[in-house]
Amino acid sequence: MSDDDPETTGSDAIDSDEKPGFSSFESADLADEESSQGLFDDLLSGEPIFENKEVLRPSYTPHELPHRSDQINKMATILVAALRGETPSNILIYGKTGTGKTASAKFVSKELESTSQKYSVPCDVEYINCEVTDTQYRVLAQLANKFIEKNKARIDDRIEGLEATLTALDEYEAAAETESEADADQSGLFDGIDDLETSEASVGTGSSTGDENHQQTNESPDEMEGSSSADIERMPPTAPGTAETDDERLDADTERSEAGDGIESDDELPVEHPLASTPFDSREDVRDRIAELEDDRDSFEEVPMTGWPTDRVYSVFFDAVDYDERVVVIMLDEIDKLVEKSGDDTLYNLSRMNSELENSRVSIIGISNDLKFTDFLDPRVKSSLGEEEIVFPPYDANQLRDILEHRSDVAFKGGALSDDVIPLCAAFAAQEHGDARRALDLLRTAGELAERSQSETIVEKHVREAQDKIELDRVVEVVRTLPTQSKLVLFAIILLEKNGVHSINTGEVFNIYKRLCEEIDADVLTQRRVTDLISELDMLGIVNAVVVSKGRYGRTKEISLSVPIDETEAVLLSDSRLSDIDDVQPFVQARFEN
Repeated sequence: MSDDDPETTGSDAIDSDEKPGFSSFESADLADEESSQGLFDDLLSGEPIFENKEVLRPSYTPHELPHRSDQINKMATILVAALRGETPSNILIYGKTGTGKTASAKFVSKELESTSQKYSVPCDVEYINCEVTDTQYRVLAQLANKFIEKNKARIDDRIEGLEATLTALDEYEAAAETESEADADQSGLFDGIDDLETSEASVGTGSSTGDENHQQTNESPDEMEGSSSADIERMPPTAPGTAETDDERLDADTERSEAGDGIESDDELPVEHPLASTPFDSREDVRDRIAELEDDRDSFEEVPMTGWPTDRVYSVFFDAVDYDERVVVIMLDEIDKLVEKSGDDTLYNLSRMNSELENSRVSIIGISNDLKFTDFLDPRVKSSLGEEEIVFPPYDANQLRDILEHRSDVAFKGGALSDDVIPLCAAFAAQEHGDARRALDLLRTAGELAERSQSETIVEKHVREAQDKIELDRVVEVVRTLPTQSKLVLFAIILLEKNGVHSINTGEVFNIYKRLCEEIDADVLTQRRVTDLISELDMLGIVNAVVVSKGRYGRTKEISLSVPIDETEAVLLSDSRLSDIDDVQPFVQARFEN
């Protein structure tokens, strides 16, 4: 094709047309990329402050727990009975939030399980958070399914071991058969040698006496010349005086013995039979045991989270626990929530299991923030459950400082903290009952705020911002999860405060509450019940309710809001039922101020 070919020219033209178009698209993409710059790129441009943020979360269990060695050692001295195959005493652990109860119990249980594996002592620890799993059915179902899963895993391991025994038995029998065949072949070889030795012996002795033999062997060469060729063939090939001496013959025999000539020495120890150290007598016994284990595995039925009668769930849980010989430690965190929601039936059943179990033993560790929750237990449950009690006191500011310094060494990069950050976090947390969880949340949130502002160092300002943020987040979460009736009572208090009413009394709250119920067509509770709801809001720290005396007019409860009014109102209005009553203007009755 020539250079003037129209097709070539057209192709070149097309290429020339495409190039400017492609470059325009490419420039447009670059412009789009530049315009989208800043959403994540700016955040990623700064150096990270954290080395391992998870260390500052409540779910993290550290390798060392400062200022809790006494409580940990006491738990260990109680639970060491499990490593001896005995039943440990039940333990109740008390303490306010953030005093290290759960972290210490998890630390001890982890050590218990690792030590039990070291000494081959069967011991299982199961943890349940009763704030989430708060009914008897759910607790028993969750425990049953955990032990069913463990049982199946152990059965699979045992079947695998038995199948390995069958494989070893096959190899042993095959080797024995091969050795038997080899022995048969070697016996034929020895038979020939024996025949040869017999022949040689007959040649050496013949029918003559020992004296004749001696005379024959001492004959001179001249006398030997007179012997026939047949006589010479019958003579021993290694007779004394020939080329091979007795010592040379002995050395040759030894050399053949060491070489073995393919024949094993009788001094070798026989291989032990694969069933010698097992309780089985035959291959069929092993196969029968595998079939039994497979039937056991198939018989375990997982418990659904709803739908079964409670007694059936308990029966499945009981069978799953008692399947193996072991010590079981059940850790019930927030145990008071379980008692509050579903009574003490669960604790009664768990604490009485040992009288019926045949193979396993059960011990209970209960963890509670409420020191008085046992007052509501049945006396029989209380006596069996509270065999040992451990109290976790609140941390002081110095102890909190040690905890934060211990975690911060792992959590942050070097030089990320100013000197006043940890003491300030410890001081804030010490004001709230020595809550280590609160101190860790403060330090983590301060680091996150510093990182978002692309600051290289966490300073006091970030801690104070974190304090305000945590408080607001706590209020938002508590208000958001309130029941509808409590939200209506709180909304009535907010409306009164927004209208300039101070030192609100219960009667005024009840009047506004009734109007709000009418607006959303909700049931109206009695004034006594509304008073109880106000007390609950007071316990949560959302309102401040103080009983004051009015002299001869009696006593009344004065109520004020303890949380930011705008943020709290916004959370309430996010509820779909309350979103239509934001324009309600309550009628406030005029009153004389004292």
